[in-house]
Amino acid sequence: MLGSTAGGLLWMFRYLERSENTARLIEAGLRIALSRSADASTEWKSVVATVGALDEYNERHPNFDSASVVDFLLRDASHSHSVASVIESARSNARLVRTQLTREVWEATNQCWMSLSELLALPTSPNDLPRVLGQVRQESAYVRGALHGTMMRNDAYDFCRLGTFLERADNTARILDVKYYVLLPSAMHVGSGLDNVQWENILRSVSAQRGYRWRNPGRINPKDVAEFLILDPRLPRSLAFCFAKISANLGYLAAEYDERLASHAMAERLEASVTNRSIESVFDLGLHEFLQQSISCTQTLANQIELDYRFSV
Repeated sequence: MLGSTAGGLLWMFRYLERSENTARLIEAGLRIALSRSADASTEWKSVVATVGALDEYNERHPNFDSASVVDFLLRDASHSHSVASVIESARSNARLVRTQLTREVWEATNQCWMSLSELLALPTSPNDLPRVLGQVRQESAYVRGALHGTMMRNDAYDFCRLGTFLERADNTARILDVKYYVLLPSAMHVGSGLDNVQWENILRSVSAQRGYRWRNPGRINPKDVAEFLILDPRLPRSLAFCFAKISANLGYLAAEYDERLASHAMAERLEASVTNRSIESVFDLGLHEFLQQSISCTQTLANQIELDYRFSV
């Protein structure tokens, strides 16, 4: 496969995953802001911080009010990580790699673009926001379902899955990191009802609330939440799950091409960093330090994959 084609497939699915993650973050910010109406701007600032767009946002907006943040993250065409922008980028990449996709995957992607372009043509009202966010998530899920149901398990499929899990791992680590260091208003709230509401909304943002309740019946415990989102290999959005899938798909590529590259060893080390590890060891290192290390290593791995498979060629 040409490097440019491999890169198009990977980035197509990174962008689709990013659109869904952004919708989830906005929903989490909305829920948390409603629980802290006295200082909702803090919550909206944390959402912008999670996507790494604080500087860009501050250049355009004086305040972190809900209307400005939502419009910036959903519709701002000049913001490269807005839902409107990444859906446009996903479709553009899909067009470039059209011959590697099944008809169903292409049609689902094109339908996603058409539906969301129409949906986001005008500002979203507060009353309509939950429906809009739900449709963003749903459209992404349709493409993912078409991928699972119709694509051969070949190198094209592996690059698609790499894009999904690289983006998902980065998002989960960022959500946890921002929660721990930005979202919590002060130490006095640790373990309080407010703190528990915030942690519950973080679980909602990664569709892990019910799974957490099955695994940990009773009151929400921040340590258990961190362990679930970092180390549980059964949760589709945990770091352990994402790192295992990245390593597995790179392994399939190594077998397909009969060649091991630098990215394969890096992925195995990343997977090992969360395998058979206790949450106590993570906290001993420092949760912030561990998450920042995970974000950095994920980005380094993504860059190495791009080099190994010559995306720019």
